[in-house]
Amino acid sequence: MSGGFRWPDRRLADGFDGDVPPSNREPVTAVVALGANLGDREATLAAAVQELRRMPLTDEVVASTPIESVAITPTGADESAPPYLNAVALVATRLAPTVLLSYLQTIEARHGRDRAREGRWGSRTLDLDLIAYGDVISDDPDLTLPHPRAAERDFVLEPWVAVDPDAVLPGSGRVDALLARRAAEPPAPGEPAAGEQPRGAGA
Repeated sequence: MSGGFRWPDRRLADGFDGDVPPSNREPVTAVVALGANLGDREATLAAAVQELRRMPLTDEVVASTPIESVAITPTGADESAPPYLNAVALVATRLAPTVLLSYLQTIEARHGRDRAREGRWGSRTLDLDLIAYGDVISDDPDLTLPHPRAAERDFVLEPWVAVDPDAVLPGSGRVDALLARRAAEPPAPGEPAAGEQPRGAGA
């Protein structure tokens, strides 16, 4: 993994529920996008990164510096909503993708996320998206890999390439090339023009 911003130590929640059997599998680099627009966003992201490090069968976690972004709804940017902080973490893990996802959702819940109450595009205390898991490509409706909207999200692509300049999104190509292509395209309605502050929602 490439070097990145090292989050400060924070007091963590109690240990995770359930036991994970030993694994002899080789570690895979999973890409996890983090976002928050409620509460103490910076403290929440820092704590979440530390909790990623505490997951079983996790060898290393390297996180990007967070960026601020504007909330996105199905109709475009929502300047009235609280802005997001977004980051990307590279997680060297031996957890299977579905097991990793369950840990991500446990971390979200421990930071007060209530998916049923917030709605798909609502504000949230913490959002953890599994963007990619090695070079796995899957159309399983329970866990689509890579994340189906990752190539359209500057607030994912920018911190990802910052922490891993050679990053590749499976099925789409190099992340730096995806960013360059997006910068050359006219912005969609409600989206910023190239060079403006990145925007995101964690939807």
